[in-house]
Parts: sequence; C-alpha cells; structure tokens
Amino acid sequence: MRKSANITGMKNRLRYLSAVCVNLLLPWLAFRLAAPHWGDAGGLLASTLPLLAWMTWDLSRHRHFDALSALVLVGIALSLVAPGISSGPGKRVLEEPLVSGMVGASFLVSLLFRRPMVYYLGRSTIARESPARAAEFEQNWTVRPGLAAALRMMTLVWGVFMTSENLVRCAIVYSWPGDPRAAHASALLGYAVYGGLTVWTVWYRRQRIQKEPEAASPTMAE
Repeated sequence: MRKSANITGMKNRLRYLSAVCVNLLLPWLAFRLAAPHWGDAGGLLASTLPLLAWMTWDLSRHRHFDALSALVLVGIALSLVAPGISSGPGKRVLEEPLVSGMVGASFLVSLLFRRPMVYYLGRSTIARESPARAAEFEQNWTVRPGLAAALRMMTLVWGVFMTSENLVRCAIVYSWPGDPRAAHASALLGYAVYGGLTVWTVWYRRQRIQKEPEAASPTMAE
C-alpha cells in the first residue's frame, strides 16, 4: 500500500510539474524565441501554441479541461488587446498592469455566477489527479457551505488585490511619465502583491483545514 501511495504521489507531482512547464515556462520560452523575429504580438501568438496543444491533448486523452491553461490564454489575449487601450509615454509600462487588472476584474465578475473562478481552478487541478476526486469536489461544493464560502473568499481577495494593484501601478506610471523608475516601481509592486497573495492563500487554506477538517479533502489540502 505504501509503495502504491508513493507511486501515485510521484505521478501527481509529475502532472503538476508538467502543468507548470506548459502553462508558464513554455509560453515564456516561445515568446522569447519568436518576439525578436515577429515582434511582441507575434511572440504572444507563439506563446499560445503550447497552451492550445496541451489543452487539446488533455481534452482528447483525459477528457479534462485545463482551467489554468484557459486563464493563461485569456491573459495572453488581453495582452494583445492592451496596446490598443493604453496610450502616452508610459504605454508599454501600462500594458502589464492593465492585463492584471482585467484578469482581477474577471475574478470579481465570476462572483456573480453560481461558481466563482477559484472553483474552476481548484477543480481543474484535482481532476488532473483523479476524476473520482473531482466528482467528490463537486459534491463537497454542494453539501459543505464552508468550502463554498472559502472558495468565494479566495476569489474575492484575489480579484480585489489584482484590480487594486492595477490602479496603483497605473497611478505610478502616470505620476512619473517617461521615468525609468516607474517601470521598476510598478514591477516591484506587482511581485509584492502576487507574493503576498500566494502566502495569504497558503495560510488561509491551512486555517480552513484546522476549522473544518472534514472539508480539507479533497480541496483545501491541495
């Protein structure tokens, strides 16, 4: 039993690692290779290819829709739209926070629907590990109000901070037009916000596990 559990754990870690590579590393590498030849827009289009290939393979092979890949694709699409929205001397510096703000707004809008954004991201992660656990996750969403409240809280916090970060970073750029310090300050703020949100998410899940241990499986312990 222990050997079987170790093998299962290893397979799960490999799945998570492959998901990180496909959703983060490969798009970044595709952009870096394509942008010098076809510009930023061409690089962004090239970065979608690993995601589309991954989603197609995952859907045909495992009948699994990768919500994280879909979210990254939305972010890339918004990055293509952002240059048409931003203007002025700090146009390029504004594009990144604009995309972050639009993604944050999508988190907030998802709260108006039956299931928020974090629900789909959590279910997608669990479905990659086991369809049975994904089904259990869906059942827990229905029968455990504490779990539903926790996922909505995560969605709310990420949405609020991502949109707030967008506003502050845009204000920095407008306050220092054409100043290289604006780009550095904006980037540092972005890293700080995402780092803080990640730490908060880990802490919050652990707090929920302690208060409602029966809801920890299969979601909060992931």
